[in-house]
Amino acid sequence: QVQLVESGGGLVQAGGSLRLSCAASGNIFSIGAMGWYRQAPGKQRELVATTTSDDLTNYSDSVKGRFTISRDNAKSTVYLQMNSLKPEDTAVYYCNALIKAWIQGKAYNYWGQGTQVTVSS
Repeated sequence: QVQLVESGGGLVQAGGSLRLSCAASGNIFSIGAMGWYRQAPGKQRELVATTTSDDLTNYSDSVKGRFTISRDNAKSTVYLQMNSLKPEDTAVYYCNALIKAWIQGKAYNYWGQGTQVTVSS
């Protein structure tokens, strides 16, 4: 069984910082692209940032310049460093990874359980 476990969410004041972590575990053969998504109350889930296995990154316009995505392949972990946080960043943040597990013939997208980020004004 493949799992993604997130940590690092919490309550911060506007202008503050948080660092989210997401570690993959289980019968993993390989991991491709990894990313972060978020969903605010009453809103659709949206892309925040992605990173490929060779460290190419992509960000939504709303977070570019403030957030940084990175990965540690030895630890099967993806991070999201969030600086200059705004109240509109408040959401549940979900990590995602394209993973090929042993005994599977293809890669699938796996999702973490989500971690709450709340930014107060």
